[in-house]
Amino acid sequence: MESKQFLNIVEEFGAPLYVYDAAKITSQYQRLTNAFEGVSNVRLNYAAKALSNLSILRLMKHLGSGLDTVSIQEVRLGLMAGFQPESIIYTPNGVSLEEIEEAAVLGVQINIDNLSVLEQFGNKHPDVPVCIRINPHVMAGGNSNISVGHIDSKFGISIHQIPHLLRIVELTDMNINGIHMHTGSDILDIDVFLYASEILFETAKNFKDLEFIDFGSGFKVPYKTGDIETNIEELGKKLSQRFNEFCEDYGRPLTLAFEPGKFLVSEAGYFLAKVNVVKQTTSTVFAQVDSGFNHLIRPMLYGAQHEIINISNPKGRERYYSVVGYICETDTFGNNRRINEITEGDILAFRNAGAYCFTMASNYNSRYRPAEVLWLDGQAHLIRERESFDDILRNQVDPKELFESDEKKVALK
Repeated sequence: MESKQFLNIVEEFGAPLYVYDAAKITSQYQRLTNAFEGVSNVRLNYAAKALSNLSILRLMKHLGSGLDTVSIQEVRLGLMAGFQPESIIYTPNGVSLEEIEEAAVLGVQINIDNLSVLEQFGNKHPDVPVCIRINPHVMAGGNSNISVGHIDSKFGISIHQIPHLLRIVELTDMNINGIHMHTGSDILDIDVFLYASEILFETAKNFKDLEFIDFGSGFKVPYKTGDIETNIEELGKKLSQRFNEFCEDYGRPLTLAFEPGKFLVSEAGYFLAKVNVVKQTTSTVFAQVDSGFNHLIRPMLYGAQHEIINISNPKGRERYYSVVGYICETDTFGNNRRINEITEGDILAFRNAGAYCFTMASNYNSRYRPAEVLWLDGQAHLIRERESFDDILRNQVDPKELFESDEKKVALK
């Protein structure tokens, strides 16, 4: 997409605004499927938590994707988007047994990651197919804040607890049809990921009726020019060969599953914000925009770097700016960034805003969450309206009658 197209979209729908490029999502999906074309049965389950807008889910279904969900609400969104229950995997963490049972009634694939719930569910529903999430104690992610494979992680059943796991499965006579792992995000070292995969293969040998092995995801995408990323093609070649070898030893073909989220949508997303004020202090030039970490929290939460482009002045001379928001706290998108000269009223575009951006937005400071637009076939389609003051009040109960009587006024004094 080009600067002019973004400016036209802002003129039509206003700012701040999220824009998603359907063509980029499609190309990422095709790139990943092509990398594993050597495996006969491959299932990509898009991780809904990355970007759960109903239109994005419908696009994923159109591409042939399954759906990875982590809450009963995401399950319902997936069903509303047209996914068949059997193409949805439900992988919660720390939820009640009742929620898992609710998902089972809807017919989706259950994925359980702790021994207590496994035993409870197995005792009550031994005939319901269940996948087991393993913690291989391998940190394949590049960011400790988003790595979930370490030994003290709350996610997954430790490989050291396999004997206990097998005892539960035997006593309950459960139907285990899948094995799963997820080591974390921003995977760079393919060999480490392959090492974790060997642990998963070894674990899979304990179960004779598997239908699939799920390797999670966490593939790194580039966040700036020259940034490194997961070599999907190399991983596809090496893991495909090893997976086919395992299936031959296992005695029948299995489905190889992944749960990409960031890989599919991150680079397709742009966040557009207008510059309210350019403010210079003794040592810093601030570009203050009409947004904040209520809309894009990743830089403050994870230290994530999003490239910032002045699409109103793409050929201007570069200067150094700290781009900050309007939230009444430290609210920084980027410190001392080289950006084409900024003036008040310019539109800044934040790249890699497709994953874990809008989905983590809030109404902090009673601000409205922004609109969302899908760029599809050369046209901008509004897929979420901008919030209004009515949305802020929608679920609140006005307590004015609690304070209207004279007696209560006296009591409050």
